[in-house]
Amino acid sequence: MSYDLVVWVGSRPASPKAADKQYERMIRRLERDDDTPPHPRLVAYAEALLERWPEGEGSPWAVEPLLSDAVGDVFPLSVLTVHAKVVAAYAAGMARKLGLVCYDPQEGLLRP
Repeated sequence: MSYDLVVWVGSRPASPKAADKQYERMIRRLERDDDTPPHPRLVAYAEALLERWPEGEGSPWAVEPLLSDAVGDVFPLSVLTVHAKVVAAYAAGMARKLGLVCYDPQEGLLRP
């Protein structure tokens, strides 16, 4: 099982409801299987996460390579549930530090 976050480049939505609508649009775009490479800011974000938790055995990542689901300005991030609390908090903080939006689709919340 995994705990999912979605990180994207752009302005922070005004409310969780607006974030949910934007998330739905992004997911539809991802489902079209766009081959647009990840935005450089998302690459930098993934590199920061991997510096803390490298891929491989024992990693918290439910999907590897970590950026494999990233398309353009959107990065769906899946964390193994057992690591969710610690990793999600760090991932949300790093997103904020890098000026990215972090959304929790399970809870329908923008992460700080």
